Amino acid sequence: MAYWQSKGLPRGGKKTQADPYKWCKTTIAKMLSQQEYCGDVINFKSTSKSFRNKTRVENPKENWAIFKDVHEPIIDRDTWEQVQKLVEKTKRRPPKDKNQKKSIFTSFLYCGDCGHKLWFNFNQKNPSIRFFSCSNYKGMRGTCENTHYIREDALEQIVLMELRMLADFLESAEEAFAELLEKKTNKDMHRERTAAEGALATARARSQKLLGLFEKLYEDNVEGKVTDEWFMRLSQKYENEQEELKRQTLELKEKLDSIDRMQTAKDDFLKAIRKFMEMRTLTPVILRELIEKIEVFPVEGTGKDRTQKVIIHYHFVGTLDIPGIIHRPPYILDSRKDVAIEYLSNAV
Repeated sequence: MAYWQSKGLPRGGKKTQADPYKWCKTTIAKMLSQQEYCGDVINFKSTSKSFRNKTRVENPKENWAIFKDVHEPIIDRDTWEQVQKLVEKTKRRPPKDKNQKKSIFTSFLYCGDCGHKLWFNFNQKNPSIRFFSCSNYKGMRGTCENTHYIREDALEQIVLMELRMLADFLESAEEAFAELLEKKTNKDMHRERTAAEGALATARARSQKLLGLFEKLYEDNVEGKVTDEWFMRLSQKYENEQEELKRQTLELKEKLDSIDRMQTAKDDFLKAIRKFMEMRTLTPVILRELIEKIEVFPVEGTGKDRTQKVIIHYHFVGTLDIPGIIHRPPYILDSRKDVAIEYLSNAV
């Protein structure tokens, strides 16, 4: 675990039989963008490269063949021309650059409050500013109260320092690290195994009891103690519960198998750390092998009292508290001109 401290328009309804012309705004916008709705016919708007290649390619506007007033218009020409003038004056956000480098942290970040994923974004005016924010933020029609904003460069340094501290701990005190890992995984595995085994025993006992109840119900029906209607109703209920118990039993068995596999997965975790020790850099492969997810919490306070919590969940072991004996250097981020943020790591 790491704790980092820093000093429109309304939507249109669907068409119904009662009101078949209740179009949504996208339909109206498309109609107002096409000249054909003024009563014109336009040919050669697109073409193909050859009779072998059927892919359509847009033709330049000067190559179009326009025949005006061929059919009855839906939009009068004056209105359409006014709309085109307004559209030309409208400032549109430039399309996203398809060549924009994606973040290696995409799909790893989750909101610490609502649990939704954090979306990757970049500043339109300054693409070098790359950041993540909650996809469920209420400002974007979600329910989360905060954006949970975090810069990619700050996050990269935070994760890099955490992994370097793990590597330093393993290198300087391998026995203590192995003991911490063993204690952590054994504790979690014992708790999960106990809960899964208890739930499995309960499900099996209930399944056996249902068999006895069904047999008794059948006998009572044959002897006339239970009507056919009640027999059908209760037997259906018992069958549904039995199917649900089978599903739960299968899931619990799979969970117990996965707990058994965790014992060998610890060795894979150590191998991934040693691989990082050799490289000392972040790569998508290293992230996938070591980190399961990263929770980002909202920034609290202002100025020197600004704090933000970031929790790193590792594969196989969950969160790890690195001992205080390991040195945690601060990280200074130049967020904008003449403004810098210092990140300090504290064990929680």
